[in-house]
Amino acid sequence: MDECDRALRNRIYAFLVEQGRPPSIEEAGGNEDALRRLHDAHALVLEPDGRAIRMLAPFSALPTPFRVRSAGRDWFGNCVWDAFGIPAALGVDGHLSAECGDCGEAVEIDLIDGRPEPSDFIAHFLVPARHWWDDIVFT
Repeated sequence: MDECDRALRNRIYAFLVEQGRPPSIEEAGGNEDALRRLHDAHALVLEPDGRAIRMLAPFSALPTPFRVRSAGRDWFGNCVWDAFGIPAALGVDGHLSAECGDCGEAVEIDLIDGRPEPSDFIAHFLVPARHWWDDIVFT
């Protein structure tokens, strides 16, 4: 990733934090080639048609089962791992609301100083990390 692409990625993150959503392609500068390079470098995930940003890890542009309340806003993580990363990315505490993928029971976790409370939950990842980018939306 060159300096121009890195600067674009940083502007996109800044927009997301300020507005609570990722920018449209036009708001991001309209440079579809640069956005495709960021997508190919796994710096963000575009929708299949390339017309919108779907994921800007750890943030999801679409609602998911992993809702995080942090920095005065509600956010969605792409997965539980990303949900834990949202308060870390924002540099603040947060609260994760999700449901157990096994039994469907509600899960409520406070994320304080980078640590989960309660701390006795276990996360299971169906797809091994080495295969996440084979189909990152499914993962």
